[in-house]
Amino acid sequence: MRLVVLAAIICAISSFTTVNLLRHLNASTGNGRYAWMVLTTAATGFGIWATHFIAMLAFAPALPSAYDGPLTVLSLAVALALTGAGVTVATSKDTVDHRLVGGSLIGAGIAGMHFIGMAAYKVPGALAWDQLYVAASLLAAVIFGALAIQTALGKVRRGQQWLAGTFLTLGICGLHFIAMAAVTIQPDAAIDIPPASISPTLLALGVALAAFAILLFSAIALWISIRDLQRNHAEEQRMRDLVNAAVEGLVVCRDGMVVTANASFVAMSGRPLGEIVHQRFCELVPVESDAVGRERVEAAVQRKDGSRLPVEIIERDITYDGVPHTVYAVRDLRERRKAEADIRHLAMHDMLTGLPNRRAFNERLEEEIVLHRKKTHRYLGLLCLDLDRFKEINDLFGHAAGDAVLQQVAASVGSVLSERQLFARLGGDEFAILLPDLANPSEADDVARKILATMREQRGTAATENLVSTSIGIAICPSDATDASDLISHGDAALYCAKGDGRDTWRRFDASMGRAIRSRRIMEHDLRHAISRDEMSLVYQPQKRLDTGETIGFEALLRWNRAESGNISPATFIPVAEDSGAIVPIGRWVMEEACREAATWPDHISVAVNVSPVQLHYASFAHDVRTILARTGLPANRLEIEITETALVRDMNRALIALRQIKALGVRVAMDDFGTGYSSLSNLRAFPFDKIKIDGSFIRSVDTNPQAATIVKAVLGIGRGLGLPVLAEGVETSEELKFLADEFCQIGQGYLLGRPSHRVDLAPLPAAHHHAIAHPVGA
Repeated sequence: MRLVVLAAIICAISSFTTVNLLRHLNASTGNGRYAWMVLTTAATGFGIWATHFIAMLAFAPALPSAYDGPLTVLSLAVALALTGAGVTVATSKDTVDHRLVGGSLIGAGIAGMHFIGMAAYKVPGALAWDQLYVAASLLAAVIFGALAIQTALGKVRRGQQWLAGTFLTLGICGLHFIAMAAVTIQPDAAIDIPPASISPTLLALGVALAAFAILLFSAIALWISIRDLQRNHAEEQRMRDLVNAAVEGLVVCRDGMVVTANASFVAMSGRPLGEIVHQRFCELVPVESDAVGRERVEAAVQRKDGSRLPVEIIERDITYDGVPHTVYAVRDLRERRKAEADIRHLAMHDMLTGLPNRRAFNERLEEEIVLHRKKTHRYLGLLCLDLDRFKEINDLFGHAAGDAVLQQVAASVGSVLSERQLFARLGGDEFAILLPDLANPSEADDVARKILATMREQRGTAATENLVSTSIGIAICPSDATDASDLISHGDAALYCAKGDGRDTWRRFDASMGRAIRSRRIMEHDLRHAISRDEMSLVYQPQKRLDTGETIGFEALLRWNRAESGNISPATFIPVAEDSGAIVPIGRWVMEEACREAATWPDHISVAVNVSPVQLHYASFAHDVRTILARTGLPANRLEIEITETALVRDMNRALIALRQIKALGVRVAMDDFGTGYSSLSNLRAFPFDKIKIDGSFIRSVDTNPQAATIVKAVLGIGRGLGLPVLAEGVETSEELKFLADEFCQIGQGYLLGRPSHRVDLAPLPAAHHHAIAHPVGA
């Protein structure tokens, strides 16, 4: 029995060694594959042969026995040959058929080796065989051999190497012991053991060598396995370190169950790895059913604390540890969601004030109008706000101060509104407020009053002093309009009316406002076509020296004879032209017509042309003046442009550049309406003026208003001190003329000296007026 157990142990060692070597053979390529094949074949063949003959040494029939040498060697050769064929077929292709056929060939090798080995067994007698046991032994060898190879090389599962080794052991031992049960020895003294037979002692030596070879092969296989295991462990650790370094979460699953996960996913889930492994992935990251099958799926990781982490999942199929698995790349979407939210906020909000912008306002307005169409006895209020004199704040204090004012307005007005009421900045200094669910329109009036009161309270403490105020226009849906564009248009009309009524107030829309807005828009349209329709013309008012009455120039004044309504006052249409931008082509036409007319006058007569602030800040203004002078042939020193200080404070740097460019051409520059608006002595020093014009409102009051007379005297003194000639506008009476002469004013302009006319009159000052001057005026 000791030898029987030894045979079984040798068989088991050989079988497990064979399975181990088969795995390496199946994974190898190139020339190294042949070495693995020889090693596997030798381990299997020697194992089969050694198992048989160790078991035969354990067989004791109480008769002398020996072994035929050639047949013994042949049995080993058959075992090696059929085993090699079986191994070759089983590993040639990765199919079940090849593995089963290869395993069957190994089973045949086991059987062939056994029965040839039994033929080499010599005793003084004859061997009788039970065919049923023989068939059973052959069947066991083939079946267990096929199962062993299929299990060893088939789909990798946990513990299958041990199962494959067990099958191969059963195949070898099963055939031997079943076949031994099939044989019966019939003693016969007439039969002698051939003298050349191998004695059991010599056979034991051969078996010992075979066993040693098997143990050597096993040691080699064990060493290779340990080396591969260490290599695989190191590679796995490197891979795990690499995977853990990934920002994305990685989860490896098999049949929906988590096998492993990296550190990023562990952090996302808020669970230790031990709690994640062996859980279903769909429980950790629930995915909507309609998202299954898509390459990229947005879902949420169910964290341990109950919170949900938004993620994006990318699914891929891989082979992990030789078995098909699914790997999920889980990408944290918090930063992306935050960035998207920031982008949406930027797209829908004003960066300076943080208020909703025009786009957000329009979308909300459309939504509220749709909602209010379904409601009865409820109203939607729209408040249009515009800051009064905001451009002056920018001009006087700079854009930083203007930005601070806008932020202050956003905070102040926002403080009086409720959560549902939308406050938006539409652009520049334009704001709008939506008041949904009003019980009656008067509630909108109450909100407007609160806003104005808040603004007035803030003005007293603002760095911009009393400059900041607001005008408000109110329109109500559905009373005034039932669609967004009309509601906004009516709110703007009410705002325009509030500005026209003195600003810092509010007005509710009514039909007359709409007519006023339409009238203004028609005027804007007609202004753009007035030149092409030949409705514009120029008149010329003389400018004369007060000491001699000599005409030294004319001021070109624009007149508009509108086809539908006749003559329109410049005070009416010039502001409209400036607001609409039509003043630029109109101003260019005025300058060219005035220069063309002046070119026909005597050489000492100049022409003065008023220039709007919009024109002065136009990029091509200086170029246009140079082109007009070249085209008309008027010398540059005979052209004088008149600008107000409003043009200077709007953008002082741009105005200074434009004026220097004009002066470089030789054109003279006069400051018009000095004493009104934002007059500053620093402007006279900073800008290259050639003349000062005193506004006519002061001249008309010199006889009745001592303050006006004092201002005129002061301006005349400034002119003398700076060496600048001073022209007094609006001279209409002899008393005014005498006052100016007494104060040594040099030049005058007004109805007393000459009315505007299409025809140029070069006659000197009338004698009656000239003699009214008490004494001559100095230079």
